[in-house]
Amino acid sequence: MLDNLPRGTICIEDIEMGMVRYVQKVVTDADIEKFSEVSTDRNPVHLDDDYAQDTIFEGRIAHGMLTAGLVSAVIGEQLPGHGTIYMSQSLKFLAPVRPGDLVRAEVEVTGIEIDRRRVKLDCRCMVDGKKVLIGEAMVMAPSRKFD
Repeated sequence: MLDNLPRGTICIEDIEMGMVRYVQKVVTDADIEKFSEVSTDRNPVHLDDDYAQDTIFEGRIAHGMLTAGLVSAVIGEQLPGHGTIYMSQSLKFLAPVRPGDLVRAEVEVTGIEIDRRRVKLDCRCMVDGKKVLIGEAMVMAPSRKFD
């Protein structure tokens, strides 16, 4: 994975509006197979070239939740990072991700409630600059006062 900052924790006291963090990853056939195994989602649109060719996608696509998992990686590893607790996540899938695509998953701080340790994050994934996933997350960030 390629990203812009090291893993760790940004405490609520240090989070600022507009902060952005990201990871980039090429989605591989092995990733799709592993995700199918772990999730037990063996839909042939993800795994069978012949089947997928006859769908609206005209070829295999990655699981949407595999792509969404890259957003989780940014939140859990970078912003806010280690110790973060997910409260909610909305997602809208805009376009398919295919094996071999380089996905850039970004989160941006759009709201902060320091007293409740809540951070609202705009979430997006892009392939070749085109948005393939958008959403919003609410998380509880770690604090130097409580953790």
